[in-house]
Amino acid sequence: MELISAIATAKGKGGVAIVRMSGENALEVAKIMFSESREWAPNVLYAGEIDCGTFRDFGMCVYFRAPKSFTGEDVVEFHCHGGNEIARGVLERTYSLGARPAERGEFTKRAFLNGKLSLSAAEGMVDMINAESEAEVRAGYTLYGEKLTREGKELSRLLLECLAKIDADLDYPEEDLSETTGEEALSRLLQVDSALEKLLLQYRAGRKLKSGVTVVLCGVPNAGKSTLFNALLGYDRAIVSQVAGTTRDVVEGSIELNGVNFRIYDTAGLHESRDAVERDGIARAEKAIRSADLIVWLKDGELLPVDFPDGVPVLTVGAKSDIEKHGNCDLTVSARTGEGMERLKNLIYERGYGKENDGVYLMEERHYNALAEAKKYVERSIKTVESGAPAELYAEDITLALNALGQVSGESASEVVINEIFEKFCVGK
Repeated sequence: MELISAIATAKGKGGVAIVRMSGENALEVAKIMFSESREWAPNVLYAGEIDCGTFRDFGMCVYFRAPKSFTGEDVVEFHCHGGNEIARGVLERTYSLGARPAERGEFTKRAFLNGKLSLSAAEGMVDMINAESEAEVRAGYTLYGEKLTREGKELSRLLLECLAKIDADLDYPEEDLSETTGEEALSRLLQVDSALEKLLLQYRAGRKLKSGVTVVLCGVPNAGKSTLFNALLGYDRAIVSQVAGTTRDVVEGSIELNGVNFRIYDTAGLHESRDAVERDGIARAEKAIRSADLIVWLKDGELLPVDFPDGVPVLTVGAKSDIEKHGNCDLTVSARTGEGMERLKNLIYERGYGKENDGVYLMEERHYNALAEAKKYVERSIKTVESGAPAELYAEDITLALNALGQVSGESASEVVINEIFEKFCVGK
């Protein structure tokens, strides 16, 4: 393929900048630009002068020979001193010698097209680059390591075995294999259906992992929400006052627990009010509660009859334990003395995200939709088999399930989808 070139490191001043080339004649261009004259060995980093045309820089150069490179093509990298002008000069020199500017994500797209990685692995790489928490990096790396692709291919293998049995049944009708074929197909389809169900259950946790877990602190006025909010964040973000109703709006902050990002919201006290501004703050608090992944209810006296959303876990906390004690709580804490704070953080993690979700890697909506589509066709195939219908009637649904699974790895993904994914990358990746 034609030679492309781009700066692979972030813009700005730094110790080192990298200019990457991939494609036909990459090594020939490197030999012109770099002072090293001996026979070039692949995967060896050479030190020498980089000729940028109008100036020179002392740096390093490495050559990766196809197909043992990231893109599967001949790749050359110049490692020059950091700085916008030096890197730009190296890049412009590659253009003058025949390279063209790389498009967004074009290096990784070529790796995909050359079979060096799957489409889901490329998405895992994007997730790692854009990660805002350690857990996102871990999940992205698992995806980049082809775990989802491997699982998808194993399920595809089982479905292909079903189709092979069906084809044999249709090719040799005199053998009367239909009953045996149906039994074997049903066994494999049930196995695939169960595996898809487990994968799909990951998505709820994966969505939290990618967007952050929404935790809403709520309670009556002066229950200690803002003080607890500041204590969780480790700095003063919300105004704390003895005057009830000080918090009139939703205040947001973030903390990371066990590598997972939690978005904490401090809200206005829930109570009846005639003040228009205060009522607006209460309405915003109620809206935040409806969108919460976890509700932390600060108990102050008896619980109010608050209608919390169905299915959302509620953690009941007795605040201000240094002043008063509360019963019927999940735990008591004191934001001022620190009593119970570590236990509170552990419970927020367990109920908001869950220990069982460690190792989750299904975060992309595209993957979820493809797997859900595959499951729909598998379930339809199971019903058709169980009805005793001829094999050719459920073979079509099995084929459609295979196509859906192929969308995850990219084997059956459309060009539009592929282009959209690689446009998420920066130019040098």
